[in-house]
Amino acid sequence: MHCEILLSPSAAARPEPRSNARGGWLVLLLAATLVFTGCAQQRYITRRSQPNNPLTAPLRLLARTGPKPTPRTEQLLRRYDLVGELKESPEKALARLQAEIEADPVPDKICSYAELAYIQGKQRELTGNRKDALDLYGAAVAHAYWYLLDPKLDRFRNPYDPQFRRACDLYNESLEAAMRIVQRAGRLKPGETQVIRTGSQEYTVEMKLCGPWKPEDIEKLEFVNDFELGSGLTNHHHTYGLGVPLIAVRRRQEGASPAEEYYPPGLSFPVTAFLRVEHQTPHQAAGGVHRCVLELYDPMYACNLEVCGRMVPLETDLTTPLAFFLDHPAFREKDNIATVGLLNPAGSQGIKGLYMVEPFDPQRIPVVMVHGLWSSPTTWMEMFNDLRAFPEVRSRYQFWFFLYPTGQPFWTSASQLRDTLAEVRAVLDPHGQNPQLDQMVLVGHSMGGLVSRLQTIESGDSFWQLVSERPLEQLEATPQERSKLAKCFYFHPNPSVRRVVTLGTPHQGSTFSNDYTQYIGRTFIILPEMMAELSNKLIRENPGAFRNPDLLTMTTSIDSLSPKCPFFPVMLSAERAPWTTYHNIVGVVPSKTLLGRVSEEGDGVVALASARAEDAVTEVRVPADHMVVHKHPLAILEVRRILLEHVGRIDQEVAAMQRGERVGMVR
Repeated sequence: MHCEILLSPSAAARPEPRSNARGGWLVLLLAATLVFTGCAQQRYITRRSQPNNPLTAPLRLLARTGPKPTPRTEQLLRRYDLVGELKESPEKALARLQAEIEADPVPDKICSYAELAYIQGKQRELTGNRKDALDLYGAAVAHAYWYLLDPKLDRFRNPYDPQFRRACDLYNESLEAAMRIVQRAGRLKPGETQVIRTGSQEYTVEMKLCGPWKPEDIEKLEFVNDFELGSGLTNHHHTYGLGVPLIAVRRRQEGASPAEEYYPPGLSFPVTAFLRVEHQTPHQAAGGVHRCVLELYDPMYACNLEVCGRMVPLETDLTTPLAFFLDHPAFREKDNIATVGLLNPAGSQGIKGLYMVEPFDPQRIPVVMVHGLWSSPTTWMEMFNDLRAFPEVRSRYQFWFFLYPTGQPFWTSASQLRDTLAEVRAVLDPHGQNPQLDQMVLVGHSMGGLVSRLQTIESGDSFWQLVSERPLEQLEATPQERSKLAKCFYFHPNPSVRRVVTLGTPHQGSTFSNDYTQYIGRTFIILPEMMAELSNKLIRENPGAFRNPDLLTMTTSIDSLSPKCPFFPVMLSAERAPWTTYHNIVGVVPSKTLLGRVSEEGDGVVALASARAEDAVTEVRVPADHMVVHKHPLAILEVRRILLEHVGRIDQEVAAMQRGERVGMVR
């Protein structure tokens, strides 16, 4: 990948900073990152040479001698004198075994039939006979379904028997094999009913999408078993049960819903396919006619379903579809914006905003995740992947991600988040009647924590007085110019933000922002020309009005993070919203590590004294550096605890209100 350095026009005129040891190694670190960022990208997912199949070993599917039954099935074949017949005529052997099942339907026979039908289906498919293969896979699915779910077999079935898990695998793998054949024929289409005729059978299959998405939302389906996770996500959240985990690749539906504009390109989501075999009359069974419903479930909304009067867990995979989406070229282009957003904020203004990777759900509370300096929403994927794996979290929350150019001062980014949250509320809930949107949680890493906290304080005149003693309305400026200034320096707390979680946030600035890094930042970061022109125009037309012109959005984000920045004392003393609760997570690098030895106490970028927040009701320290504090397991567990505490308090208030008791703010 080509890498280039962007230079601002006035870089050569700026003086070089004086040398100091700490600044030197930080400059080397920043410069090295500048050179190598974007030159290599991690892969979230790779395609397997062979699909993953749990039956490969027990059935010896890849053996030179061909697939073979398990020893348990071989024993049953010997008991009914079917060994020789299976070798000479598998069709006759299956017919005889079916007759034995009809005479005495016991689990061993039914499971063995499913196994033998699956093996024969594999052999037919290898020879190119897909019609017969589909017949056999269908028989395998039906018998595995019978074995696992028929209430008449309850007194015989033993869920502790290894055969039970193998029957689950037979159901899943036979269904997947059948679906692959149907997909190759272009007939795997959610929302449609297909009549599939094979050698001797007829299947009427209704493909039903169950969940928040609609059939027209799905562009194509991919099989999870075709993929292997790369290095991008640490934990693989997979649950065991019945069904075939799939990746549903979403088709954009312009104007289909108010939330459409917040879905990123290339979005994919998890789906599990479950084939429900409907009851047949003896006449239908004799005629080889089968009616089935292929149900596609979003495991974010359903991980269990009722079948034959019992709850059945679905086989699910939440992580592989997420990795597939993160590896999509359209999304990777947005991921690259981390560098562009730092070096050229003007060039990334067009894609800033809120992104949803799940369907908007008016019944769930939004958690808005705000990234830090030189970053993008992908920095949250470890935490997002782990948090939504907890059913108690995903059932109550939806996760949104705010993307912004990080080369601009953090108060400018805070203004953009303020506008974005107001816009989203107007689009999704124009009448302001959704109570879930009034319980919002902001989670911010590093500079994103400052951006988040600025959503919850009352500015008064304090921030403007850092810039000028002259009232804003007395400036020589157009109404549009005054409006731009007011957005940055005059604001009110957002009444919908009830909790803010900050991780590795420099509440009093960071010594990482020093002479060296500020010099490099001013050299490489190109601020929007429009902002520069506005600042110069205002200063020129209002001589002597501005005591600190640099705060007129002319500083870079690195300048704004300096401990000497006058914004911090005002921000720390500003009036906070009484309805908002703060939580803080601090990274502390172990002193025995190299980074711990060469940096002051803290996470290597933010000193411990600056990372602490006096107004936080909880503060947790984790042994991590600045780049991974928000990915550390202890930090993720703390965020989970906070989210559960939040809904617990909400539920208590709702219960109290229902009892007619008076309650206060949720805290």
